[in-house]
Amino acid sequence: MTDTSSTRPAEGGARAPRRSLPHRLLRHLPLIAPVLLWAVPCWVLLYAGQHWPLPGTLAGTVLFAAGLVGMPLAMARGHGRRRQDRAAIVGDTLLGASWVLFTWSVLLGVLLRPALTVAGVEDGQGRARIVTWAVLGVTAALLAWGYAEARRVPRVRRVDVELPRLGAGLDGLRVVLVTDTHYGPLDRARWSARVCERVNTLEADLVCHTGDIADGTAAQRRAQAAPLGTVRATRARVYVTGNHEYYSEAQGWVDLMDELGWEPLRNRHLLLERGGDTLVVAGVDDVTAESSGLAGHRAHLAGALDGADPGLPVLLLAHQPKFVDRAAAAGIDLQLSGHTHGGQIWPFHHLVRLDQPALAGLSRHGTRTLLYTSRGTGFWGPPFRVFAPSEITLLVLRSPHPSTSS
Repeated sequence: MTDTSSTRPAEGGARAPRRSLPHRLLRHLPLIAPVLLWAVPCWVLLYAGQHWPLPGTLAGTVLFAAGLVGMPLAMARGHGRRRQDRAAIVGDTLLGASWVLFTWSVLLGVLLRPALTVAGVEDGQGRARIVTWAVLGVTAALLAWGYAEARRVPRVRRVDVELPRLGAGLDGLRVVLVTDTHYGPLDRARWSARVCERVNTLEADLVCHTGDIADGTAAQRRAQAAPLGTVRATRARVYVTGNHEYYSEAQGWVDLMDELGWEPLRNRHLLLERGGDTLVVAGVDDVTAESSGLAGHRAHLAGALDGADPGLPVLLLAHQPKFVDRAAAAGIDLQLSGHTHGGQIWPFHHLVRLDQPALAGLSRHGTRTLLYTSRGTGFWGPPFRVFAPSEITLLVLRSPHPSTSS
């Protein structure tokens, strides 16, 4: 490896490679991002040629400055050691609002102003003020719509999935996927109950929860999670951990789900039999489990499949889509995942795609493995979903083999 360091290392010491500019910027992203989120809209809306009356400009500047200072403080108090729910609600809401405002300040500032200039609309000041009102109008509309989308009971998305190795006896097996419920600072116990009622209308054979149940410990969010105990399935209800469980005493969530009647598939499997055919339903801990320091927690696919007949089709639960590389190498037939939220607030999905191989929906990986990535049932942090609707997924498994029962 080429040494790019400009400093001479000590005698016998290892040379430390110089970090690239993107890596150095990422290290400072938590400091840079809030400044950009508030400073860019402030400039576009107040100082880019509008010439507002001085009192209005000063009042707007104070408001943006309050957001710049208040948002990180609220986030720290809400998600740090203090875990204050009211602070988390304020910080999360400001984060979502500032992201939408930043996005449309940039887009309309770049696109609308030149379009108005070409069209000969108004003078420079008039065009700047039109941009300001357009940004504020679009932002307000998207936040109102995004809040309603986040708080609604998700729509059911039905997907038929053909698995070449699935036996005819399992054709039509109904698998319901809920994931990323993220019970949190906003009390959503009633929403949780309504979600479970919707799931129960789907007459599922198997119900799966692929993690990120909540933000907070099982003791804190028990009332919101309790309706999961009412979910019905003719065969089984299974659960695997997500990365957020490992921020909040994961074992407590495993124990609570077990108490509610769900099967925690912690690197293990069960067999689902119907019509003389068998499906292996396996699950692994989240990929962040091992670094959590919790004894016995890690993503161990070989352990999950230990003792399973390699000739049987396998349905695997793994919270993050990026586990699919390991799944494909092991010849898994179908992996179910969540984690991405479909980006949650457009255009954040572009950043999600830097970390995950799929954003939402069904995708193929390797010669055999299919991956279904849910956009999630709840929301994380900011109570908004913009161009990334939540979902309850009904996957109907199909066999290519004709039934011999008729």
